[in-house]
Amino acid sequence: MLTPESLRSRPPESVGRLLLGATPLGQPADASNRLVDALSTADVVAAEDTRRVRTLAQSLGVRIGGRVISLFDQNEAARVPALVEDIRAGATVLVVSDAGMPLINDPGYRLVTACIDAGLAVSCLPGPSAVTTALAVSGLPSDRFCFEGFAPRKQSARRTWLAGLAAEQRTCVFFESPRRLSDCLRDAVDELGGERRAVVCRELTKVHEEIRRGTLAELADWADEKVLGEITVVLAGAVPTADLPTLVAEVDALVADGMRVKDACAVVVEAHPGAPSRRELYEAVLRSRAGGQERSDSGN
Repeated sequence: MLTPESLRSRPPESVGRLLLGATPLGQPADASNRLVDALSTADVVAAEDTRRVRTLAQSLGVRIGGRVISLFDQNEAARVPALVEDIRAGATVLVVSDAGMPLINDPGYRLVTACIDAGLAVSCLPGPSAVTTALAVSGLPSDRFCFEGFAPRKQSARRTWLAGLAAEQRTCVFFESPRRLSDCLRDAVDELGGERRAVVCRELTKVHEEIRRGTLAELADWADEKVLGEITVVLAGAVPTADLPTLVAEVDALVADGMRVKDACAVVVEAHPGAPSRRELYEAVLRSRAGGQERSDSGN
């Protein structure tokens, strides 16, 4: 924590603040002038990795003027009280992650909320973000999108998560480990269908940047080979499906041809990406039949 003596030279009206600084995804030259200035003037630089921020500063020809401390997921909660007191005493605290925007699947959220609760100033030095960069180069619709963070590590949780995206009509952006990318894409084929469009962005803005576009089935085949680097996946939204009454009518037509109701529901759901689940459609068919029976009884 900064001491009152260390802040004695500040003018009486000096007010501390928290700065969130976006750092380059790969190329140091992408750093903003404001970030360069903040690195040299901040009283405290709270970095996800202190070695990486020092390497960045060296690449930019910047001398970090303040104290450098680590701020990552495992120690953020413990660091917050002292940092809040530093800001309250008039210090400028700069938070940077390894690459991109702090808080976007990176540390900083606890500190931001604590500063807001304490009535302290919070501002941002905008810049690179893998989320919006991948979305922009994907070629998929970007007018409406959602961000899902990292895909779940365990297969059962990942399949459940992917199933939850089956009806999502917005473009979806998420991160994945290169070690799990192949398994994730194979699960996506099973849960979302092999024809769903997607884009895998590898090493964005770096020397070995690679953008792979295709269907989930095509990308899963590609990812079977060893993939290295930082991975961002952009998944196309579900194609709007027919309304529920139309789907019920399709089920009724298949049943009339001799198919069981449950089997007919499965066929119709499979034919309509983004359709309700088999259970929802099955229940809608039963409600439709019950309603038809009631109308028939009332007419007798």
